[in-house]
Amino acid sequence: MYRYDEFDHRLVAERVQQFRGQVGRRLSGELSEEEFRPLRLMNGLYLQLHAYMLRIAIPYGTLSARQLRMLATIARRYDKGYGHFTTRQNLQFNWVKLAEVPDLLADLARVEMHAMQTSGNCIRNVTADHLAGVAADEIEDSRIWAEIIRQWSTLHPEFSFLPRKFKVAVTGSPRDRAAIAVHDIGIRVVRNGAGEVGFAILVGGGQGRTPVIGTWIRDFLPRAELLNYLEAILRVYNLLGRRDNLYKARIKILVNAVGADAFRAMVEAEWATIRGGALALPEAEIARIRAYFAPPAYRALPTVDLASAVRDARDPAFAAWARTNVHPHKVAGYAAVTVSLKPHGGVPGDMTAEQMDALADLAERFSFGEIRATHEQNLVLADVEQAALPDLWRALGAAGLATANAGLLTDIICCPGLDYCNLANARSIPISQRIGQRFDDLARLHDIGPLKIKISGCINACGHHHVGHIGILGVEKHGAEAYQVSLGGSGDENAALGEIVGPSFSADAVVDAVETIVATYVGTRTADETFLDTYRRVGLKPFKEALYAAH
Repeated sequence: MYRYDEFDHRLVAERVQQFRGQVGRRLSGELSEEEFRPLRLMNGLYLQLHAYMLRIAIPYGTLSARQLRMLATIARRYDKGYGHFTTRQNLQFNWVKLAEVPDLLADLARVEMHAMQTSGNCIRNVTADHLAGVAADEIEDSRIWAEIIRQWSTLHPEFSFLPRKFKVAVTGSPRDRAAIAVHDIGIRVVRNGAGEVGFAILVGGGQGRTPVIGTWIRDFLPRAELLNYLEAILRVYNLLGRRDNLYKARIKILVNAVGADAFRAMVEAEWATIRGGALALPEAEIARIRAYFAPPAYRALPTVDLASAVRDARDPAFAAWARTNVHPHKVAGYAAVTVSLKPHGGVPGDMTAEQMDALADLAERFSFGEIRATHEQNLVLADVEQAALPDLWRALGAAGLATANAGLLTDIICCPGLDYCNLANARSIPISQRIGQRFDDLARLHDIGPLKIKISGCINACGHHHVGHIGILGVEKHGAEAYQVSLGGSGDENAALGEIVGPSFSADAVVDAVETIVATYVGTRTADETFLDTYRRVGLKPFKEALYAAH
């Protein structure tokens, strides 16, 4: 993984000292909250319903065991003993004290971490495929390019005060595990007809108040031109993006207003003025960054058919976990493992300090000391020897981290909602917990099959409800919390926005509504159909009829 150089160390250390002075002036009253607000947001610090929340950057989701142990230490020292992993592969601490934040940031800096650009109208934490470097279908490791983008975008003087926040995601595989279609810029590594590696570029995706699937504006971009082309996109957006209306400031609104063809033409014209210039990437620089992501010292192991090995497993509980949480690896004898942060009835994405320490130990023991955060609020150990899977499973179980539900109904994405967030209209955590409790039957979950439920407590869509197979949006209705349900969304390479089924459901009725949706699917599916297959075949009508007949 990437290691800071002397410029990184100095930058982060100076930012900590700068913010220490700003916090001191706020505490003394020299700065009002209005004056302090833009300063704290530039350092990832939010003021939520009950306390300050600090969002820690985890670039492209990659953590070392040492860094995870520091997060555990911070959880104990500065918070309430846990942290919350988010859909941007970040970590949030929800109960920090303002006076202690500078010391917290100094502790982070000791392990090459920070909270810069996790908030504000800037280029946010760049996200990537959590199986980057190990996926069998990968063209190239997307972390290489995510790191190059991180270095280019960090405190970029031209793009630190954009019209609105800006999100970039990269995938190195045809299968999209990074949800690039709902990002301001989505980047897919591709090969052209000559076999050269480059990029397909998508712009204007996003969720929130105006959900949009992004538009492809370039089928092939030479890799040396990546930063020049991104610079061109950001310049067009920075110049023309609206600053007079918060709700119309995102690039997706600009692309829609001028039209995709016109936007593409403006980007191409801007690119023509800087193409081959100072930001062109020399092969030597690409190779330098690639060296940070060189494969670990894999052992020569026999090839094992993973699916057959799971079927032959003698322990049914281990086999159930392996079927959902263990994934193929491009190196013979290895596997990638999803560590579920979705215990049935628990809070999606939450992890205690004790669990962080335990997983750091397991990463060193089983996976070369590295952990990946996913945009679906789980963690991954990417390089586990297949022969060690039973031992890892038992150790994860002892830490409460072996829930066998990755990709299944109870693997719910869920924002903090009204329990924490002052933007939320409704609670999302209790709804996710009640769904988990209702479907707390492993055999039933496996029979239902792959099904992604995503829950947001407000229209800002931090829970990605627009692209949930079942999406649930918390709304306020006549002074009470209510929940709008959508169906058929997807955040993968076949990205789609869900369709709203009809009037919202009360907090008491929404879990029953999920039950009805699932029952309708099970009663309608054909052999081997997933929920999404069935929905795309039969459409909204049978689900809507069942829901409003039953409720």
